[in-house]
Amino acid sequence: MSFRELVVAYFQYYAIQAYLLLAAAALGAATLVPPTLGEAVAAALAAVLIYPLAWYLIHRFILHGSWMLRIPQLAKTWKRIHYDHHQDPNHLEVLFGALHTTLPTIALATAPLGYLIGSAGGALVAFAAGLFITCFYEFAHCIQHLSYKPRHPWLAEMKRRHMAHHFHDETGNFGIVSFWPDRLFGTLYERQDRPAKSPTVFNLGYTEDVAARYPWVAALSGGVAKGHPRRRTSPAAPANDDSLTADAA
Repeated sequence: MSFRELVVAYFQYYAIQAYLLLAAAALGAATLVPPTLGEAVAAALAAVLIYPLAWYLIHRFILHGSWMLRIPQLAKTWKRIHYDHHQDPNHLEVLFGALHTTLPTIALATAPLGYLIGSAGGALVAFAAGLFITCFYEFAHCIQHLSYKPRHPWLAEMKRRHMAHHFHDETGNFGIVSFWPDRLFGTLYERQDRPAKSPTVFNLGYTEDVAARYPWVAALSGGVAKGHPRRRTSPAAPANDDSLTADAA
């Protein structure tokens, strides 16, 4: 995949278009209740600084938590926002988050900080900054999962760490762009430091034994899929498109 093809695939997705439109709308609304320049800059900066930590906490304790799958009303949401992504990490349709879950999360992570800094205008600026950061994170996520080989060493390192999370051991390397929270909380790892592959790297611990007690995700998935997604024929996993496959195994 060329860089141009990557960009085209990225901007075709409705969530990215929605983020950009909402960010523009938020900035437009901020002009009606304008913060000072200093407040606007501080609110945007606060969003930038809080984002890696917020993503880490959400990714580790919500997306990789097992509590949602145990609640019938939340099992479908957990399946969509992360289980499906780990079942087939290179499937484009589940690469991006669903708007009904991402937008409230972005707002909760950024707007309160912005409000404390610059009232309503600051909240809108922080929310817009969060949307732009999300767009950048999702672009990095595309680089990591689609068949594009980044030339820049930082991007290559970022992709390598994230691919280890998806194909080797899901209990670490929770970052997407920034891995300082992983360093802070001791979850950053190199593959050679964990020679044994995690048996739950593709199913997030949702095994047949777990499905017997909490069957809702299995019922929605057509069963409990097993094995590597590229070698799997189970109906529990979406079909793989070789043209969108990441360079990891």
